[in-house]
Amino acid sequence: MTARLRLVPGPVRVERVVTAGTFSLDGDTFDVDNNVWLVGDDEEVLIVDAAHDAEAIHLAVAGRRVTAIVCTHAHDDHIDAAAELAGLTDAPLLLHPADHELWAATHPDRKPDGELTDGERLAVAGIEVQVIHNPGHTWGSCSLYVPFLNAVFTGDTLFNGGPGATGRSYSDRPTIEASIRDRLLTLPADTVVHTGHGQDTTIAAERPNVPAA
Repeated sequence: MTARLRLVPGPVRVERVVTAGTFSLDGDTFDVDNNVWLVGDDEEVLIVDAAHDAEAIHLAVAGRRVTAIVCTHAHDDHIDAAAELAGLTDAPLLLHPADHELWAATHPDRKPDGELTDGERLAVAGIEVQVIHNPGHTWGSCSLYVPFLNAVFTGDTLFNGGPGATGRSYSDRPTIEASIRDRLLTLPADTVVHTGHGQDTTIAAERPNVPAA
């Protein structure tokens, strides 16, 4: 496994760790690179997804307090390092309850510590992180909107180029498209979209890539 770390300077900032591993579902396995996001300041951070390499993510934490490890959804490539990372950081694991069945396939002996709910507000480094339930890629998929940073973390719901994948277990194309239209494309046009894989985009750039109702 490999990891690359990019730091964005500032008192409250976004940091990205890219980790490499595999994604397995419905009998197929693929090699993938995942974006792991850290949101916070020099004292504390919130981690968005715990993919593949707990030690690399823990290194990026650099001794700061971790307020939570938030799972955007429970596909194995986004949570396979979650239990180990929780042990390293003593941070709670948070997941939407609609993805508990998927979670148990990867971590049968370790339940999440708390449940994400639509509209919930999480706090880190004096700023607010808003939970948006975005079903479709999985039933429990969630995005995290951070108004202070003009950013949204979309996991595998919205990518640079449009909606995330469907067609496998626990997913549905009309649901993800409606979820993006109703819950994400209503955000300010210049909102930066930090995705679970690949490069950033903006809400404005993705509006033409989501079919109309």
